[in-house]
Amino acid sequence: MRLGDLLVEAKLTEGDFQKTEKHVLGEYRDFGDIFDAEGLPQTEQHYVSYQLLRNVLAAHNLECCFCVLFDARRPDLIDAWYAVMRCVRPVELRTRLRVLTWQELAAALPCSLQIFLADKYGIDPAS
Repeated sequence: MRLGDLLVEAKLTEGDFQKTEKHVLGEYRDFGDIFDAEGLPQTEQHYVSYQLLRNVLAAHNLECCFCVLFDARRPDLIDAWYAVMRCVRPVELRTRLRVLTWQELAAALPCSLQIFLADKYGIDPAS
């Protein structure tokens, strides 16, 4: 999702950020300039957290900020995001990368939306 100069990847019910074969990302423009590829989370044949990598590249290309929005009860997703962030080479780009939890966002939403998030997903702005 894009809002002005902000790109957002929202995770609410998905389990992870997906993976892709290494050769696929290797073909993306600027991949080698933007990431320390050896440090990225990976298996022998795949880069993990593909959606994050793709969005960081998009933020670079579009000169945008990028924010990941996820459930604070999922520390594994938080860890995955920071594992990608630490491999972003350009400091200027790294400073445009953000993180926000649904709980933090819920605290700023109208009551009706807070109730919806609490009822449907168990998201409590106080937690």
